[in-house]
Amino acid sequence: MSTEKIILGIDPGTTIMGFGLIKIVNKKMELIRMDELVLKKYDDHYLKLKLIFEHTIQLIDTYHPDEIAIEAPFFGKNVQSMLKLGRAQGVAMAAGLSREIPITEYSPKKIKMAITGNGNASKEQVAKMLQSLLKIKESPTNLDATDGLAAAVCHFYNGGNITSEKNYTGWDAFVKQNGKRVKE
Repeated sequence: MSTEKIILGIDPGTTIMGFGLIKIVNKKMELIRMDELVLKKYDDHYLKLKLIFEHTIQLIDTYHPDEIAIEAPFFGKNVQSMLKLGRAQGVAMAAGLSREIPITEYSPKKIKMAITGNGNASKEQVAKMLQSLLKIKESPTNLDATDGLAAAVCHFYNGGNITSEKNYTGWDAFVKQNGKRVKE
């Protein structure tokens, strides 16, 4: 009996959103697609958020992922950058939740650890390991795309069941787990 699943991985960002899709067939991974949504040319932050939402919906409607893995924002010193990154992550999550697709967040260190065995690995090291794992012929040059792909591969390696990361199965689950963040 063959089991098949598609995982969409997203590296959110308001300048570049990286994403990757993998198909799991009988516990083996194969690359479907990896790419970037480049938003540098747009000045309007709200337009960027709209484009992230629409592009995520388009990916969902085209590839029908069973699960979404998303890189959680890391805590930096620039509050404005973190706010923008959080918004980008939020609209990508909202797109998945609107289609009732389970979403799991992974920290950047967790993703790097799953791919390379080193939570402090560079983006280039992650890209090289993904190239080897998924038999990608050319070395990936778009490191945001490989970051999105890495989130999907991390999710596969963790079996989609991880207790230390956040997992949402729909709006009700999100609201229940984030009661303090939701205003009525």
